[in-house]
Amino acid sequence: MKKFLKLFCIVAVCFCIGYGISAIMTKVIKPNKTESGYIPQSDIQIADGVMTPETLLSLGRLSDPQLSPDGNKILYGVSYTSIEQNRSCRNLFVCDTDGSNKIQLTRYAKSASNARWSPDGKKIYFLQDGQLWAAAFGGKKLGAKYQLSDIPSGISEFKLSPDGNQILYISTIKGPVTTPKDSDPALDKAQAYVATDLMYRHWDHWVLETPRTYVASLANGKITPDSSIDLLGDEPFELPTEPFGGAEQLDWAPGGRHIAYSCRKKTGKEYAFSTNCGIYVYDILTGETTPVKVDGGYDTDPVWSPDGTKLAWISMARDGYEADKQRILVADIGYPQTDEGQASGVIVGEIKELTATFKYDASGLLWAEDSKSLYFNSITEGTGKIFSVCLDGETTQLTKDGWNYDFFSPFAVKEDGTLLTSYYCLNFPVELVAINKDGFKQITCENKHILDQLDEPTSESVIVKTVDNQDMQCWILYPPKFDPSKVYPAVEIVLGGPQGTNSQDWSYRWCYRLMAQQGYIVIMPNRRGTTAFGQPWKEQISGDYPGLNMQDYLSAGRWIKSKPYVGKLACVGASYGGFSAYMLEGLHGDLYDCFIAHAGIFDEKALWYTTEEMWFANWDNGGLTEYDYRPGETGPAGDGIYFGGMQQAGAPYAKTAKAKNHYAKDPQSNILKWHTPILCIHGMMDFRIPYTQGMAAFNAAQMMGVPSKLLIFPEENHWILQPQNSLFWHREFYAWLDKWCKE
Repeated sequence: MKKFLKLFCIVAVCFCIGYGISAIMTKVIKPNKTESGYIPQSDIQIADGVMTPETLLSLGRLSDPQLSPDGNKILYGVSYTSIEQNRSCRNLFVCDTDGSNKIQLTRYAKSASNARWSPDGKKIYFLQDGQLWAAAFGGKKLGAKYQLSDIPSGISEFKLSPDGNQILYISTIKGPVTTPKDSDPALDKAQAYVATDLMYRHWDHWVLETPRTYVASLANGKITPDSSIDLLGDEPFELPTEPFGGAEQLDWAPGGRHIAYSCRKKTGKEYAFSTNCGIYVYDILTGETTPVKVDGGYDTDPVWSPDGTKLAWISMARDGYEADKQRILVADIGYPQTDEGQASGVIVGEIKELTATFKYDASGLLWAEDSKSLYFNSITEGTGKIFSVCLDGETTQLTKDGWNYDFFSPFAVKEDGTLLTSYYCLNFPVELVAINKDGFKQITCENKHILDQLDEPTSESVIVKTVDNQDMQCWILYPPKFDPSKVYPAVEIVLGGPQGTNSQDWSYRWCYRLMAQQGYIVIMPNRRGTTAFGQPWKEQISGDYPGLNMQDYLSAGRWIKSKPYVGKLACVGASYGGFSAYMLEGLHGDLYDCFIAHAGIFDEKALWYTTEEMWFANWDNGGLTEYDYRPGETGPAGDGIYFGGMQQAGAPYAKTAKAKNHYAKDPQSNILKWHTPILCIHGMMDFRIPYTQGMAAFNAAQMMGVPSKLLIFPEENHWILQPQNSLFWHREFYAWLDKWCKE
C-alpha cells in the first residue's frame, strides 16, 4: 500500500504541473563558457597525406542525433580525444536540418551525454557526472545549466515522457556479488568477491551492482531515490539487460501512462544459459505489469506506434541462440475500460511477424507517423541499407544498391518524407545524412579539415569461390595511389563475432583505412557465419568452427596472394578473429607470413569453464539445442546432454557429436604445426575471453620456438579503449606487421 501511495503521488504531480522546473532546483551553473580542461577539436596538421594512429585518435566522434520538436534543428554530440590527458570529452552541438548554422552549445570539461529536447524545444536535458541536468535553449545558445537529480548510484541513461512531465532513468542497486565489508564494515580495506551462483561477471566487471529502471516526476523537486519508483519492484532482475542494454530497451507509450520494456526475468544459472528476454508493459498509474511475449529467445527494442495501438520489437525465435534471425514482430494493444475510465494494464491482441519473407536481420525500428509502417535498417549483401515495412509485411528498400556506405536507421523523418540518419564507410567515420527519392546528401562534415589532408584509399567488392564452389563476397581496400605494377604487402581480416559482417564499417579499434594508409592491401572476407547473406550462410558456422569458415579464409588468402601486386600476407583478427588466427596458425601451411591475434580463444575447454555467457558457448560449440532446465537435479542425467538439470549439449563433457568435434579441433590441439611469427594481445579485464587465453597461446608459441610476442593491457577489456593504450596498441600492431611483411 505504501508503494502504491508513493506511486500515486508521483503520477498525480506529473499530470498536474503548476510551476516551472527550474524554480525548484537548487544547483545552478553559470551559462555556457569554456571550462578549464575542455578538449577542443583537433587542429592536427598532416604534411604527407599519410594517416597515422595519431590521426585516427584526432578524429571527432559524432553521435546521438535528435530532431527538434519543430523539425528545424538537429541536436547531437561530438567527442574529442586528448592523448596527453588520456581521455575523451563529449560536448553538444546543434545545426539546421540541412547542416547549416552549426553552433557548439557547450565547452564542458566533463562529457555531456544523452541530450534530449523538451517537448516545446525550449530546454535541453542531458547527463553529466551521472546526474540529470537541463538548460534553456534560446535558438543559438544554452542558458545556465541546473541539476535535476541527486541519485547516489548515478544515472546512466534516461528518456522523457512524451509530454515532458516524467522521466524514466537507469541506475543501479546492489548486485548478487558481495565483498568483505558487506559482512563486516570494519573490513573496508579487504578486497575479495564472493559469489554463490552464475553469472557473477559481465564483460569487464564483477556484478557488484544490478541495473534497474525508475520513473519519476520532473515537477516534484529534485529527483532522488525516494521520489522514484523501480519498475521491477521487488523482482530480482536486471532492467535493462547487461552488459550493453540501455534505454533502447524501454519506450514510453504516447499517452505517458505505460512503459514497454524488455527484460530477461531469470537469475543465476538459468540466466547464464538462457537468452529469453520478454516484452512487458508497465502501468505507471497502478504499478501493474502485463506480459506481451515471454517465450522464445531475445525479444528486445520495443517501440510504440504513434497512435498507441501497436507495439513493435525485434525478436529471435530460439531460446539460447543469440544469432537467430532478427525478426520484426508487432502486437495489437488495447486498453480495458470501466465505467470510471481506463482500467489497469493493457490488452495484448494479435502478434504477427512482418519480416517472414525478408531473409536478412532487421534492427533499429522507427514508426512512420501514420502508424501504418516502420523503418528499419539491415546489413544485406555487404552494406547497411534502410528499408520500410508495412503492416501486411510488404518490404521496400529505400537506399539503393551501389551506395557503398552503411546507413543506420532514421532518427527522424521530415514532413516531406526526407529521412534523417547517420552513415559511414571504410573511408570516414559517422556523419549525418539526409535521404530522399532523389538521392542522399551529407549534412555534417565533422572531420573534413582532417580527411582533406589525407590521400584516400579506394575499395571494391569482389567474389571469391569457396572450396565447395559457393560465392563469397569480400571487400578489398587498396592503398592511396595504388599501382598494380608494384608489389604491396597485404592483410587479411579474420572477423570477430563469429556472427558479424565485413561491411562498410568504420572502427576506431580496427580501422581498415589506417591499414591501407600504412601501405597494405586489406582483404575482408565475408566467410560462413557472417550476417548479411541470409540465415543459412550465417547459421552454418555454429558447431563448425574448425570447418568451412576456416577454408573460406584460406580461399580468400590464396586469392589475394595470387595477385601479381601482392607480396607478403598477414592474418589479423580479434575475438573470434583471434580464435581464427590461432586456428589458421596450425592450418595454413605457408600462406601467411605473420599473425596477430587479439583477445582470441586458444583453449575451448578452458574457456567453457571461465567465460560468463554460457548460452553462447552452449549453442555455438556444437550444442545447437534450445534452452531447457529441470530444477532440482544434480550431476549427469545419463544422456550426455543434461547436467545439474541444465541442457548442456555444447559442453566439453557432453556426448553431442559436433561438440566433441569442436573441442577436439580447437587451436591448442594443433600447436605442433605452429611455425609462423605471431603477436598475442589481450586485456586483463576481458571476462568474455579471459586474458589467460592469450598467455596460453603465447606460451605455446614460445615452447614451439615460434617467433612471438605477448602484449597484455591490465586496465582494458575485450577492447582497447583508453587513448594512450590505443596509441601503444597501434604502434605495436604496425611494428609487428612491418617487421614480418615489409622488411
